[in-house]
Amino acid sequence: MKVEFNKDEEIVKLIKEGLERNDGFCPCKRLKVPENKCMCKEFREQIKDPNYEGYCHCMLYYKYK
Repeated sequence: MKVEFNKDEEIVKLIKEGLERNDGFCPCKRLKVPENKCMCKEFREQIKDPNYEGYCHCMLYYKYK
Protein backbone atom coordinates (compact mmCIF):
# COMPACT_ATOMS: atom_id res chain seq x y z
CA MET A 1 0.00 0.00 0.00
CA LYS A 2 1.21 3.47 -0.86
CA VAL A 3 -0.35 6.92 -0.37
CA GLU A 4 0.99 9.98 -2.15
CA PHE A 5 -0.06 13.44 -3.24
CA ASN A 6 -2.02 13.85 -6.44
CA LYS A 7 0.35 14.13 -9.39
CA ASP A 8 -1.49 17.28 -10.55
CA GLU A 9 0.53 20.00 -8.80
CA GLU A 10 -2.18 22.65 -9.37
CA ILE A 11 -4.78 20.58 -7.48
CA VAL A 12 -2.30 19.98 -4.66
CA LYS A 13 -1.54 23.72 -4.48
CA LEU A 14 -5.24 24.67 -4.38
CA ILE A 15 -6.15 22.10 -1.74
CA LYS A 16 -3.16 23.03 0.45
CA GLU A 17 -4.18 26.70 0.24
CA GLY A 18 -7.70 25.71 1.28
CA LEU A 19 -6.34 23.66 4.18
CA GLU A 20 -4.29 26.63 5.33
CA ARG A 21 -7.31 28.96 5.21
CA ASN A 22 -9.42 26.33 6.98
CA ASP A 23 -7.05 25.57 9.88
CA GLY A 24 -6.24 22.12 8.49
CA PHE A 25 -9.83 21.07 7.93
CA CYS A 26 -10.75 19.60 4.56
CA PRO A 27 -11.86 22.47 2.31
CA CYS A 28 -14.36 20.08 0.67
CA LYS A 29 -16.28 19.42 3.88
CA ARG A 30 -18.67 21.90 5.45
CA LEU A 31 -18.25 21.06 9.13
CA LYS A 32 -15.12 21.82 11.14
CA VAL A 33 -15.20 18.66 13.24
CA PRO A 34 -12.24 16.45 14.21
CA GLU A 35 -13.09 13.77 11.65
CA ASN A 36 -12.76 16.36 8.86
CA LYS A 37 -9.21 17.38 9.81
CA CYS A 38 -6.83 16.43 7.00
CA MET A 39 -6.17 13.51 6.53
CA CYS A 40 -9.90 13.07 7.13
CA LYS A 41 -11.49 10.08 8.82
CA GLU A 42 -13.23 9.09 5.57
CA PHE A 43 -9.89 8.65 3.77
CA ARG A 44 -8.20 6.99 6.76
CA GLU A 45 -10.98 4.38 6.63
CA GLN A 46 -10.51 3.95 2.88
CA ILE A 47 -6.77 3.43 3.44
CA LYS A 48 -7.53 0.54 5.78
CA ASP A 49 -9.42 -1.26 2.99
CA PRO A 50 -6.84 -3.38 1.12
CA ASN A 51 -9.06 -3.39 -1.97
CA TYR A 52 -9.48 0.39 -2.19
CA GLU A 53 -7.47 2.32 -4.72
CA GLY A 54 -8.25 5.93 -5.52
CA TYR A 55 -8.32 9.55 -4.42
CA CYS A 56 -9.47 11.01 -1.16
CA HIS A 57 -12.62 13.15 -1.35
CA CYS A 58 -10.77 16.38 -2.14
CA MET A 59 -8.29 14.66 -4.47
CA LEU A 60 -5.21 15.72 -2.48
CA TYR A 61 -4.08 12.14 -1.85
CA TYR A 62 -4.10 8.97 -3.91
CA LYS A 63 -3.96 5.49 -2.37
CA TYR A 64 -2.49 2.62 -4.35
CA LYS A 65 -3.24 -1.01 -3.54
